[in-house]
Amino acid sequence: ALADGAAAGAAAARDAGFAAKAGGFAVEGEAAMTGIACRDLPTDRDAAFAKAFVDFQNDVQAKDIRLAVREGFRSVEHIKRYTTNGMATDQGKTSNINGLQIAANALDRSAPSVGLTTFRPPYTPTTFGAFAGYNRGSLFEVTRRTPIDAWAAANGAVWEPVSLWRRARYFPKAGEDLHAAVARECRGVRASVGLFDASTLGKIEVVGPDAATFMNRLYTNAWTKLEPGRCRYGLLLGEDGFIRDDGVIGRMAHDRFHVTTSTGGAARVLNTMEDYLQTEWPELDVFLTSTTEQWAVIAVQGPNARNVIASLVEGIDLAPEAFPHMAVAEGRICGVPMRLFRVSFTGELGFEINVPARYGRAVWEAVHAAGRPYDIVPYGTETMHVLRAEKGYIVVGQDTDGTLTPDDAGLGWAVGKAKADFVGKRSLSRLDMLKPDRKQLVGLLTQDPRIVLQEGGQIVAERDGPIPRRMIGHVTSAYWSEALGRSIALAVIEGGRSLQGQTIYVPMPDTVHAATVSGMVFLDPEGQRLAA
Repeated sequence: ALADGAAAGAAAARDAGFAAKAGGFAVEGEAAMTGIACRDLPTDRDAAFAKAFVDFQNDVQAKDIRLAVREGFRSVEHIKRYTTNGMATDQGKTSNINGLQIAANALDRSAPSVGLTTFRPPYTPTTFGAFAGYNRGSLFEVTRRTPIDAWAAANGAVWEPVSLWRRARYFPKAGEDLHAAVARECRGVRASVGLFDASTLGKIEVVGPDAATFMNRLYTNAWTKLEPGRCRYGLLLGEDGFIRDDGVIGRMAHDRFHVTTSTGGAARVLNTMEDYLQTEWPELDVFLTSTTEQWAVIAVQGPNARNVIASLVEGIDLAPEAFPHMAVAEGRICGVPMRLFRVSFTGELGFEINVPARYGRAVWEAVHAAGRPYDIVPYGTETMHVLRAEKGYIVVGQDTDGTLTPDDAGLGWAVGKAKADFVGKRSLSRLDMLKPDRKQLVGLLTQDPRIVLQEGGQIVAERDGPIPRRMIGHVTSAYWSEALGRSIALAVIEGGRSLQGQTIYVPMPDTVHAATVSGMVFLDPEGQRLAA
């Protein structure tokens, strides 16, 4: 490089009319391999004191590299780390070659024998495509699909994203919009029977001699006395006492629990369990396994649910006395191994069929065929939300916002008062948690039954007044109820339970709508449909 530069400079000088030659720079053979010892700076000062910067980002000087050699570092990788030369954001783009030559001179060796450090980006450029990887187009956000997804697509499902899953929102027939399809699906479930894909529910297998102790410490209610073959609603709090997740949990054996979680909370709940098991209670003999994708879950809901599955189920007596609400058993359906839960998120007689995922679609189609004489109706998440709201069942993350305690959400009954401890118990006794004016979950009935409130709509105590007015809560869920022939809503309101029967107001873009505070259960408050 030096010889080539000298030759070019001499040629330029000659072209300009000066006498010049490139002598003294041509190096060949062994001499070329040893490198040319150049000064750090064009100065006669002592090199030990001259500030000759090599790495301009980390302020590494030539004397620092020579000091590294004197300290005993011989490897170029060690010299790099001792001095931080080439470790700035340019990764040696401006300094590595110069630093290498100075190190070679100090070691009295050729530069090739000393070697180069690894060149990393941006010395070696990285394309934006490499940064993006496969996260492009349809792979930009991974979409999880249930085993029944293809059947739903073939039957005209309209989709919505739920967490990372795509779920059927409703199944419109010709000429139906969202509202007409949902109204039809709701009528079908309440009058006869409906079919719902609940495979996206989080599922965790909790197994081991200390499984009941673990569950008792984690969840608010008691688990040690729950008999195998029975289910219980489980409520999970954070250490701050606020609701984190919920789900129905079945005890399959003395040392085994089938835990369900919300669709979006599956990973979060498993991480919480692992955290406590590994850091707080490592003495417990418990194993945790995510089984969300192992089981396809088919919910059969409605007055004729038992009639539909009776001919398909083997090894389980489905009579109400033998298999009551909140029971669980293992058997077979269509010859396939099954865990059958008698649970309901609709308020109707209901069963949730858990089968290995590879059999999910086949069992779904068999149940659908068996339900044709009963006008079985596949329904989606929108109908599910309407049906559960009519019964006052909450959805964590929609009707809760991370600031509600069990009592705030009307779930005080799910807290084991006699339990010595559970996650969040101490926080529930804080004075702020006991204030009567905390935001509490209640029902709302609009004075005009045709008006469906906006979810997220703010609530005020007076219709008129100075703007901005003080907000006392917000609407969490709002739907048209086909069964009731009117709109219904759930909302969190300051001191909501003390306002039963009183009027509140919800400003919406068109006008301010009045609503009456009510209880959360709008349909079948005695639960007679569940016990059918």
